[in-house]
Amino acid sequence: MPKNKTHSGTAKRVRITGTGKLRRQQAGLRHRLEVKSSKEKRDLSGTVPVAKADVKRVKKLLGR
Repeated sequence: MPKNKTHSGTAKRVRITGTGKLRRQQAGLRHRLEVKSSKEKRDLSGTVPVAKADVKRVKKLLGR
């Protein structure tokens, strides 16, 4: 049986922490930035955990 392939689109968007949790970048920080407040831009920066409902599906796409 051949190995499963990693879904490269998901791999580019999601990082796995040392403890095995999934982190992703928040949406909304790509355009119209001059309209958004500094606080809004700050809050959107950094990573957030993948939603609990999506973890199983994302792990499968990553081949884990």
